[in-house]
Amino acid sequence: MINTAFAMGQAGGTAGQSGGITAFVPLILMFVIFYFLLIRPQQKKAKEHQNMINNLKKGDRIITSGGIHGAITSLDDTTVTLEIADSVKIKISRGNVGTALQGSAPQKKDKKKNK
Repeated sequence: MINTAFAMGQAGGTAGQSGGITAFVPLILMFVIFYFLLIRPQQKKAKEHQNMINNLKKGDRIITSGGIHGAITSLDDTTVTLEIADSVKIKISRGNVGTALQGSAPQKKDKKKNK
């Protein structure tokens, strides 16, 4: 009877050790799912935004992250100067550029009348 109880104890100990390794499989699977559904798309979007910011040039029309529409009049390493209305210019940091609109700014019309 003692030998039978001893054999049962050994079999249970072996199963407990393999159960520890299989306990991490759901955690690893959750990390893989989070990577492909959350982390990777976010990194891709951040990379595209950085490329868009680096490719800005004078005359481009943009929308800031605050919703201000304007045309770029000058660029610096860290700042962008926007013209949001006639003779109204503001400076923003490059990181606050939300999106670049297609095409460049429309040309200003000459307000003087030819006589």
